[in-house]
Amino acid sequence: MSPEPSRKSWIRELFPFVVMCAGMFIALLDIQIVASSLQDIGGGLSAAQDQIGWVQTAYLIAEIIMIPLSGWLTRVFSTRWLFTVSAAGFTVASVLCGLAWNIESMIVFRALQGMLGASMIPTVFTSSFHYFQGPRRVYSAAVIGTIASIAPILGPVIGGWITDTLNWHWLFYINLVPGLFITLLVPLLVKIDEPDLAGLKDADYLGIVLMAIGLGTLEYVLEDGARWNWFDDRNIRICTAAAAVAGLLFVIRSLSFARPVVDLRALTNRNFALGCLLSFITGIGIFTTIYLTPLFLGYVRGFSAWQTGLAIFSTGAASLVGVPVYIFLARRLDTRWLMMFGLASFGAAMGSYSFITHEWGAAELLLPQLLRGFPQVFAVAPSVNLGLGSLPPERLKYASGLFNMMRNLGGAVGIAVSGAILNNRTNFHFLAIASHLTPANGAMDRLMDGLTARYAAVLGGPQAHAAALRQLWQLAYREASTMAYADAFRIIMVAFILATLLVLLMRNVEKPKLPAADAHGRRRRHASGDE
Repeated sequence: MSPEPSRKSWIRELFPFVVMCAGMFIALLDIQIVASSLQDIGGGLSAAQDQIGWVQTAYLIAEIIMIPLSGWLTRVFSTRWLFTVSAAGFTVASVLCGLAWNIESMIVFRALQGMLGASMIPTVFTSSFHYFQGPRRVYSAAVIGTIASIAPILGPVIGGWITDTLNWHWLFYINLVPGLFITLLVPLLVKIDEPDLAGLKDADYLGIVLMAIGLGTLEYVLEDGARWNWFDDRNIRICTAAAAVAGLLFVIRSLSFARPVVDLRALTNRNFALGCLLSFITGIGIFTTIYLTPLFLGYVRGFSAWQTGLAIFSTGAASLVGVPVYIFLARRLDTRWLMMFGLASFGAAMGSYSFITHEWGAAELLLPQLLRGFPQVFAVAPSVNLGLGSLPPERLKYASGLFNMMRNLGGAVGIAVSGAILNNRTNFHFLAIASHLTPANGAMDRLMDGLTARYAAVLGGPQAHAAALRQLWQLAYREASTMAYADAFRIIMVAFILATLLVLLMRNVEKPKLPAADAHGRRRRHASGDE
């Protein structure tokens, strides 16, 4: 009879965690669910190409600001009620995104969606340490790492299918049912801690304001700097100064205030500091490549949302295959070596992406996507145990927010910087290509003669020549754009080479042992012949 209470206890622990993981999944999924549908959303809202990136970036930057606050919010409102409010607010904001009438309203609602749903991510990380003890943490870390890596990958696939089957509005309406499901179940199932409203009185509100100003202005500079020629623009200069001053004051405030909203002192722990840096680089890789690939397939190849989703689906499939392999190896090997394998493989994938041409589609993308998909959980899951697992339990809530912020900040910075790279390097390569398109170029002359003759049959002489010039310009721009994508992937590759080497500086975290109660239960069942 003894195994039955243990089994019931296991179910009581597992089901609340599963419900919370569902909330984390949809919050992460919605970052990239719009990725393969950006053209459709931009067309429906009459948005310019350089505005479309804000549909993703607004969500990310709002999450970045709110995620570090989750530790303080959890202490004040409790895990149960913070998660409930976060799920409910996320659901309402999702519906508002579906009802957006122009790009400005979409950006506002996406920011609201990211802000309200942000707390669901770090609370799952800290809750896993409550629900899973001893060797079970290997499984919880693998689950969390899988969600963190799979959800953004599946986003464009699911989003592409929804957009082509229904329309882009349903990218957001689909959150209604799971959002309500999570909102209703969490208050009934999750019982981890109790609220402490006294925390509202002594909160570091100044630190919150400084952090919001610093992160918000930094993201604006990164996103719109290239568009306005960086420091030639007055607003860019002002926002750069504001980001630097607010960021510095926030660090000073956090280190001097007795109860800071973000525990920067946790960065004195070497493993945690390195874990945050590696989480930042991993965020660059995960979010930026899922931003760049659909953008390339949509604008260079002319793929539809569904075609784009199918072309990148292999990454998600490979990631799922990698999960059981990681769990098997993590119970036997030093997770630092597994993490190095994951990061190195991701870097190798970025190197293979850098050979991209304008003809690449699903077949050509298969190998690079397998290279970064299969070991992705190897890059993400170990950081949970190596980084957060090296901290004492009382620091987990505040440190988890900082840890998760770094991954999303990496994604936001990566998307913004890659946008700047695409803009600058496309212009650079276009001018280089155009400099060779002169009358002395025999191949160009033959191409122009052929194009002119083809258009002359339909348009006539002068118009045919102009049409041929437009075609030549489009070909040059296509090649310049493709080369700019390759440049962006090479920079990500360099970041992952650095990340792989940094793992060598991390200390191993001793594998958690079974708690006394579990060990006693195991001995009792063994004595009774149940094991």
